[in-house]
This record gives sequence, C-alpha cells and structure tokens, in this order.
Amino acid sequence: MALHHPQSFQQPPPPQAQSAHSYESSSVSSNASPSRNTSMQGGGMSSRTGGGPAPLHPHHISIPPAPTPGSSSYAQSYGSRSVSPKSGLGGLHDSMAPNGLGGGKHGLPPTQLSAGGLQAQKRAYRQRRKDPSCDACRERKVKCDATDTASCSECSSRNVKCQFTKETNRRMSSINLTGARQVQDLEKQLAQARQQINHLRSLMKDGAMEVDSEAAHQSLNLPEVGSNSRRRQRPPVAQDLSRVRANLRNYSQGIFKPPPPYHRLGVPPSFSPVLPDLPPREVADHLLRQYYSSIHTVIPILHWPNFQHEYEAVYKVGSLQGVPPVWGSLFFSVLAVGVLYSVDPSINRPHDGKKYIETSRMLTDLWNDEFTIDHARSALLTSIFLTELNLKSAAWVWLGSSINISHNIGLHCETGPWPVVEGEMRRRVWWGIYVWDRLLAIELGRPLRIDDDDCDVGLPCPVEDHFIYDTGVLVPSGSPPTSNLLITSIHVVRLMAPLLRTLKAPAIAPPTLKTFESHFAACMASFPPSCQIGSDQYLDPRYLSPVFYLQKARLVLHRHNLSTACAPDVRTAAVDHCVSAARDTVQLLSRAMQAPPESSYERSSPGQAHASNRWETKLGAIASTMLCTHLWRCTLFLCFRGYYSEALACASASAAIGDLRPVNISCGRNLSFFLRALVEKLRRGEGSNLDKDEEMMAYVSGDLQGSTENSWIWNGSETGMTPNNTEQAASPKSERQESRTGGSVSPSTVPTHEEASDWGGWEQIVWLLQALQHEHQGQSAYGAPPGQSASAQPLSQSSSRISIANII
Repeated sequence: MALHHPQSFQQPPPPQAQSAHSYESSSVSSNASPSRNTSMQGGGMSSRTGGGPAPLHPHHISIPPAPTPGSSSYAQSYGSRSVSPKSGLGGLHDSMAPNGLGGGKHGLPPTQLSAGGLQAQKRAYRQRRKDPSCDACRERKVKCDATDTASCSECSSRNVKCQFTKETNRRMSSINLTGARQVQDLEKQLAQARQQINHLRSLMKDGAMEVDSEAAHQSLNLPEVGSNSRRRQRPPVAQDLSRVRANLRNYSQGIFKPPPPYHRLGVPPSFSPVLPDLPPREVADHLLRQYYSSIHTVIPILHWPNFQHEYEAVYKVGSLQGVPPVWGSLFFSVLAVGVLYSVDPSINRPHDGKKYIETSRMLTDLWNDEFTIDHARSALLTSIFLTELNLKSAAWVWLGSSINISHNIGLHCETGPWPVVEGEMRRRVWWGIYVWDRLLAIELGRPLRIDDDDCDVGLPCPVEDHFIYDTGVLVPSGSPPTSNLLITSIHVVRLMAPLLRTLKAPAIAPPTLKTFESHFAACMASFPPSCQIGSDQYLDPRYLSPVFYLQKARLVLHRHNLSTACAPDVRTAAVDHCVSAARDTVQLLSRAMQAPPESSYERSSPGQAHASNRWETKLGAIASTMLCTHLWRCTLFLCFRGYYSEALACASASAAIGDLRPVNISCGRNLSFFLRALVEKLRRGEGSNLDKDEEMMAYVSGDLQGSTENSWIWNGSETGMTPNNTEQAASPKSERQESRTGGSVSPSTVPTHEEASDWGGWEQIVWLLQALQHEHQGQSAYGAPPGQSASAQPLSQSSSRISIANII
C-alpha cells in the first residue's frame, strides 16, 4: 500500500503566510502528524552524510509488510542495535553470525544481504545521533525522515523550513520542550501582530487606506435618514378564529395572557390613595404652558387637545374624583417638569417640582398588574424630571420602568386597528421613550435598553397634534409649517446604537470617522433651513436641543480618540475634530442669541401669553441638562485651542441659564478650575504643547473619565470604600446631608453649598475669557474682574496690557 502526501515538498509560502501556517499547526499534537505513518525501514531514505540509493518519489513512499520472527527485517530490528557505525558491512556480518542470521547456508542471499546491510547501516547511523533530527522534529519529539535532497515529511506537512541548527538542538534538549513550544508560538504570534500593526499604521499615515463608503456604511449598520423601522411579517389568518380566541382568553387565565393589546383588562386590585389637592388654577395654567413650550416641542407624548379637555373637566369638579389614579400621576408629573422650565420668580423652583413628583409617585399603584399608556408616560416624565435635577442614576432607573411598561403593553410593535388618535399617540409615546433612551445612554455612557431589531413601529405623523382627530389628520390649507421636532430627533438618535458599538474599540479608525461624518451631514440636512450650518437666518432657541443632539454625538465620537491608547497624531486630530464640532455649536448658538424678526412664527398653546423676545429668557425656558453639559464640553475644547471668542459665546449662554439647572453650577465650577489650570500653563510658556500634556488632556476630556470602559486616569486607583471614606473625612457630615425633598445625594455627585459658591460664578468666567481674548489679540488692558475695583486691578509693570501672569 502507498501513503499519499498531497502537501509534501511544496514550495514554501511567503514569510507572512508561512508564519501564519506555522502558528496554526503548532497547536496540533505530534501524535497526529502524518509522518508517524511513514515507515523508516527499507531503502527508500538515504543518510544525510552517507551515500545510498536515490530516494523514492515523495508522493509514493513504499511501506513493507510487517516483519515476522526469523525474517531479515525482524533480525535487523533487533540485531542492528549492537552494530558499531565504524564496523561497516563486516561488522554487520560479525554481529549477525552468533544468531545464525549471518552468512553461510542459513544466511541471506547476497542481494538481500547487501540491501539489508545498507538499511541496517543507515538505521544504526541515525540511531547513534550522528545525523541529528531537524529543529522542528526535535522540538516535537518525532522521527525525522529528512534526506540531503528533500525536507522531512513533518516540516512539509506544516509548511515550515526544515533546518538543522546544533545550537537549537542543544538548547531544546536542556529545557522543557512543551514550554518552549508555547513560547515559540507566542513569539510568532506577537511578531505577526506587530507586522500587521506597523503595516496598518503606514497605510493610515500615507492616506492609502480607502474604504468604500457604502460598504463601511453597511458594516456600521447606520440607518438611512427618513427610513422606517423594519416591519415584521405577520402570519396570515386563514379563517375566522374568533371562537378560538374566546376559548384561549377563557382557559389561559392564570397561565399566560394574550399579547397586548388583545387581552382583556383584569380587575385592578383595590387602590384608593389619598387624593391630593389640586394646585391653584393660575399656577397650573402657567406650568402647563411651560411644559408645552419645552418638553412637548421635542417629545410630544400627550395629545394636547384631549389632555386639555381632561384637565378642564378635573378643575371643573375641583378634585381628582372620578378619574383613574394613574391620570393624576401623569398630571402631577407634567406639573413637576413645568416647574423646572419656568422662569417665573413666584415659582419655588425646584422645591415645588419635587413635591409634585412625589405626589405623582404616591398615585402610582405598586401592586398594579394591568398597565396603560399613562403609566409609561408618567414614568418617562419622572425620568426627565430627575435628569434635570442631575439625579441621573435615579433617572436611569425610571427610564427602565418606562421601557418595561411599554414592552408590557406592546408599544414597540405595530398593532391594531386603532382609532386615529390612539394609534398615533402609541407611536409617539414609543418614539419619545426611544429618543430618551438614546439621549440618556450617550450622556451617561451606558448601554442601550432598546434594541432596534425589537422595534416594529412606524414613524409618527409629522403634524401638530391639534390637527389629529379620530376622523383623520386634517391640516387646514395655508397653515404655517410644522415645528414638531420629534421626527428630526428620531433621525439623529437612531445613530446612537452604532455609535456606542463603535466606542467599544480602543481607537476609531479614520474610515469609520469619515463614514459617521457623512451620516451626520445627512441628518443635518433633514433639519429646517434655519438650522443649517452657515445659515444667517434667525434660529428659534427651541430648535437648539435637537440640533445639539447631533453636535454632541460628533463631539463624543471624536473625543473617544483622546485615549492614551491612541498615537499622539491621532489624539491631536481628535482635538481638532472636537473643536470643529464646538465651533459649529457656537455658530448655531449665536443665531439663537439674536433678536427674533417680527414676522417669525411663534407657536403657543391656547391661552398662552406672548413670551419675551429676550434670548436670555427664551434660552432659560428651554435649557435642559444635556444642553448645559454640551455647552460645557464645547467651552473646554475651545479654550484648550485658544478660541476664546467662541468660548465666550458658550459661557454667555451658560451664564444666562445660571442656576436654572443644578448641573450648570457644577459645569461652571469645573470650567473655572480648568481655566485656572490653563492660565498657569500659559504663564509657564507651555501653551504650545498642550496636546502632549497628559494632565490637560485628562481635564479637557471632561466626562469621558466618567465612563467605566473608556476612561484611563482611574486605572490602578483606589476602589471600594477608600475614596468614600476619604471624601467623608474631608467634608463634614452635616454639610453633605440634605432632606429628601432637598435632593439627598451621594457625597461625590453634587458639591456642597460652600463648594458651589467658591468659584466666583459665571460672571467671573466671562470676565476671565474676555481678558484672555484681549491678551490673545494684543489689545489694551481689560476692566477689573467682578467684585474688584478698578484701582485694585493688577497690571503689568512693563505694559498697560493685562498679562497672563496677572490674569491668574
């Protein structure tokens, strides 16, 4: 029989492929090697040092039959062990004679003796290690059948070079061969990885890496702007199954429920909470107007005509008698959010909002097992309220409740048929929760709760809700264009899922960044003309929130490459892109800070008074926590690169917001520290090398250091109770404790009253940025800082201009 080796004696592959094959085959046990089946007997192989017959064809190696006692092969197997390599054929005959296997009449024929003697001589020669095994066979402890003209079958099967290195043999015989094989495999793998990394870096540096934009778009799974979610195929109904449905509803009780919304609502458990008093009508009207002009503009989860009708009926009765408790919970959560967006000095903000949200919670039945859409609305508004109070962990929990309720009542699936208003509001509530899930996840660096593959709901109707009736959608001719921003917000936040997946990588490659930028531009094109970058039209401040969602996504994407895992040039490019997003933000913000034209269309709810045209008032009325943090991030990067004029615009907007949002105070305190650190670097003449300053790079990265996956400064830091004990020791307990209505928080999340006032306020930051702007432009000295007289203003002795040294 013949053993075929189709890979034997092939041309060796290129070095890279050879290394890869070597790594893959190194993990295979030597017992499974094909060379184990190749017989070393017979005259098919010659010694590397001696002569002999020519080798057989490499693909057809003959295997003689198994030896039997008394045969020549049997004698060779045992008799040749005593043969000296110097004895030659004579020694062979002498050693065989005592056993009766030598010459004479009982010996072998001359031809067989000659062939057998040659085989025995070669075997004895190799067994005495005069011709050592190759490096690979010696390492794997297998027999080596190499000749002076061909590689051994072991090296041929593994596609490695068959070589003989005495130093290697001596070294391998002195250490553990198994451990040595593992070390060599790891070295090969490491060398291959380094070669690939260097190759990719050279391609990136030379700009030779070009990826097809459509292929990259598909690999990132970016959704098309304006597209609906993928609809699932529903099984067809072959006949009337009403009888089957009735039987299942009856006999499935206690086992499973029909899917929502096809199951009958059960009898809710007895829940009779103490009904709270309604707030004064004028206060409620004011808070509803604030809610309508802020949250309802971006996330319209209420059908306003129906909600107002129910609101009028409740105040006509004068109490919540006759309405479900869940409607009262929804009503007080609307009032709580309206408190946060009110700029009326008569509103005790945020204390009144906390009382309202607590009332909303008291009207929620914890034992309820039959949820409605109002439960989902109330939980969502509670999450929004807690976010604006900077209680983001609590907001994250309430968001989860809202999503779970939505899944429980089937908002994530397209069902029906529904009345027009109810079907539209189911879609709007679902997409409102979807938008908030994306916004809060990107803000906190958390995983998404909603999977796009689980979403089977069409996009909401892009018209005002007071045009939607059960008879249909009726838009009067000549009506002004809609300003419903839910659709544009959906298109922006749908890219958060691939963005968060991309942020899991240590660094983001330039082709991926380019693909995202193209998608950002497509999303930006879906906004109204006044929202476009480069437009000179007045921008309604109500559009700032959704358009800033997009700019924040750009900044978060590029900020990821600030990590120490990236090369210096990659980090520098990341700062440049973040500054570009910040400057685009300023361009939009500056147009919203202009005086509106008289002909601008102002949408208002019925009975709403005309709002003030001052941009400060409008900005304060729509400013959210996410808008405040975005302005803070932009200011950090603009100051880092020396764009003090643009940074001054962001700081002026933050100053207009003031203490309307608790997070804005914390942002101002952090920015004050950052500016003092920056001025100190400038004073030392280190302003031109900030990209290589690890301290300043950590400061400018901002809340990137709040991410468990992407931060780097906490590596090796203290954990557990150690930082908590240190914080408690540094701050008295009485300073940290607050009442429940005052917002009890952990020591590390919110500064104390003394810490919140030790940075000088936004006026100090505005003055410092103005001074840096004048110093950068080489202008004359700027006025004294707030709280300091002009005579006490520090001036340089050699110049009338204020200097960096005196600014600090």
